[in-house]
Amino acid sequence: MKLFKNIPNPREIRIKLGLNQQEFWSKVGVTQSGGSRYESGREMPRAVRELVRLVHIDGIDLTKVKRDDLTVAAMLKAQYPDLYKSLKKSAKQLDQ
Repeated sequence: MKLFKNIPNPREIRIKLGLNQQEFWSKVGVTQSGGSRYESGREMPRAVRELVRLVHIDGIDLTKVKRDDLTVAAMLKAQYPDLYKSLKKSAKQLDQ
């Protein structure tokens, strides 16, 4: 996964998900009018583009992500890299 890569047209993503503009854009902290401008071709800032990818493409619920969880994951990866890789592989298999 490459951070800040180009994503498909956000309007296409929104329509595929069956969301209206308010529902889609509010999940990433953007107003409906701001989202409408992005859907009309205005360039999205990197941070917004990454949030759209995380929330609407990767399916991450940002309301459930806590700083402590990220710290624990980083510590696990640094201190027990083999266990981290094994857990990551198992998680990917669950998603399939």
